[in-house]
Amino acid sequence: MKISKIQLVIGIIIIAVFSRLIPHPPNFTPITAIALFSIINFKNKYLALSIPIICLFLSDLIIGLSLINLFVYLSFIVISGVGYFFGKINIKSVLTSSLIFFFVTNFGVWLIGYPNTIEGFIACLVAALPFFGWTIAGDLFYSYSVKFSLNFLEKKYISNPLS
Repeated sequence: MKISKIQLVIGIIIIAVFSRLIPHPPNFTPITAIALFSIINFKNKYLALSIPIICLFLSDLIIGLSLINLFVYLSFIVISGVGYFFGKINIKSVLTSSLIFFFVTNFGVWLIGYPNTIEGFIACLVAALPFFGWTIAGDLFYSYSVKFSLNFLEKKYISNPLS
């Protein structure tokens, strides 16, 4: 059975939304992998850029929306730029993406919930460190899962290659 690219996109969105709704360690989600995968593999860069944002927004409608979501969405737009720059999923693109998510989202947390001083920023980053390990673990796990699964899926199930 072959599937089309649009079916793959819909499948990615459903899996990502579901993964954010089931119990999981903090920040251990496939959104970074989806942002990197999409921007690297789809010719239509507007579609590629919108896929992680759609995944986030749909799940945030259930989880809840807040001001910090703007920084989360911004971080994934920048992460898509990382994917475009590197052109592949590798240790550098994944760890760079993890760092971007950490700093952009915690910059938002600092602006919203901490004293806007250097001490407040440092306190915010220190408080976020326990979550950073889960971010890296999730980003590595999902990014490499996507990378190694793509070739298999393209050969067996996708009716026309992604690129």
